[in-house]
Amino acid sequence: MKDTDIKRLLYTNLLCVFSIFLSIFIPSFFVDNFSVLEAHLTWLCICSASVTTVNLLSYLVVKPNVSSKRSSLSHKVTRALKCCVFFLMSCFLLHIIFVLYGAPLIELVLETFLFAVVLSTFTTVPCLCLLGPNLKAWLRVFSRNGVTSIWENSLQITTISSFTGAWLGAFPIPLDWERPWQVWPISCTLGATFGYVAGLVISPLWIYWNRKQLTYKNN
Repeated sequence: MKDTDIKRLLYTNLLCVFSIFLSIFIPSFFVDNFSVLEAHLTWLCICSASVTTVNLLSYLVVKPNVSSKRSSLSHKVTRALKCCVFFLMSCFLLHIIFVLYGAPLIELVLETFLFAVVLSTFTTVPCLCLLGPNLKAWLRVFSRNGVTSIWENSLQITTISSFTGAWLGAFPIPLDWERPWQVWPISCTLGATFGYVAGLVISPLWIYWNRKQLTYKNN
């Protein structure tokens, strides 16, 4: 494992963190009195678009999984369409899971779905960028000792931290604090965002600290 690879991972992850800050501060220049809490649905859309764009550009530039086979234009188009279908399926699946775990079934449908979109952006989009629409690769990466690169290690950490943050964010909702950020699903989206950012920062540091112990099948 080369230190240059870890640096590339760190810079890529920091760009993703930067996309979160862009989604928070850039809209304030165009919308008066913009805030994440008061315009939460708008921010969810902006955050999802910002993170997705930066992820796509980062992986196109860095190319962590370079294939030796040249794909045709039709293959690339088919792959892109499959990725879109996978992302939409992920959004609907997460929406159903949220409802099963207690989210309102009829009320706040848009809020629940946009929360699913943002969480899919933090988890599914990086998987699609790195692994493509390949369920076997996804299962391999998230199984025990299934990773084959530091990029997949980072993907594991950021995905788990995003879901953990969203789960922890649900705890303050039933408490009688009467805070504006306790309204569904604000605390959950904030928790998922903090978890995603924490995973992006922690993963390169953890990999660097354990670089001598980490071994991969393709090395």
